[in-house]
Amino acid sequence: MNLISLDIRMLRSLISVVDTGSITETARRLGRTQPAITLQLQRLEELTGKQLFVHAGRRLTLTEDGGTVLNYAKSILRLHDELISQLASQEIEGQVVLGTPDLYAAFMLPSILSVFRKSFPRIQVELNCALSTPLVGLVKRGDVDIALVTRMNDFTGGQVVRREQLVWMTGDQSTAHQESPIPLALLPPGNIYRDYAIESLEMAQLRWRIACVSESVGGLQAAAFAGMAVTVLGRSALVPSMREIGTAEGLPPLPQVELLLYKSSNATSKAATALHDYLAHYLRLDEQLGEKGGPIVLP
Repeated sequence: MNLISLDIRMLRSLISVVDTGSITETARRLGRTQPAITLQLQRLEELTGKQLFVHAGRRLTLTEDGGTVLNYAKSILRLHDELISQLASQEIEGQVVLGTPDLYAAFMLPSILSVFRKSFPRIQVELNCALSTPLVGLVKRGDVDIALVTRMNDFTGGQVVRREQLVWMTGDQSTAHQESPIPLALLPPGNIYRDYAIESLEMAQLRWRIACVSESVGGLQAAAFAGMAVTVLGRSALVPSMREIGTAEGLPPLPQVELLLYKSSNATSKAATALHDYLAHYLRLDEQLGEKGGPIVLP
């Protein structure tokens, strides 16, 4: 058996190309040329002795072997980056203010922040929970160092780190979705979760009414648990005693939303950079876990 050695840069390029769907964007993110990224992917195929992509014009699709290599690459890269962070983390200290809606603070960030604290024990993270629109203003003013928010239609800047599927939810025993008009538990006006919920019902010509308005995900869940209303949240927020409902129950499909990561121009400390880069990496990695990847359209 011939032993092969895979360069970590090849694995990082593979993950980035699948993540971004673009060799051009991967080259920009990794500071390499487009031909260099292409050569790395070709070299990875040579070393593994497997065809990783099916080529169809400008479109690339991962093969079954490509999906296997991708899944192992994610694990290898996670361990590699954790080791590098651990070795460097003891020298980094400071305080960072992280702003995010309570939805993400409760259901998306705990595991990532737990690992971050172990890797960077001398960095203190202060969590500021608020809605996305005011948080973008706070991070641009420098009152918040890092912000993870939902992209609204008028947002500019920020880095897309994850896409979240919106779903209809209600309590396990609730029949609220069968009522007419459908009672809704929604975030306040100006939030894209609310906008998509109402727009989809209007397009489906379904009658609706507002039964609960809450800035907190806890308020929306309480209304759903009690059978008072149907709510719209990201699928990551689906918890026991709540169930996802949809087209089978007569409700229209909902789109995905993009999560943006912002870093204040005033947040120049090593601690702020460490948290920003950690979140960017692990939010993308978490989204991809278990996926083999879909079509990739090359620029």
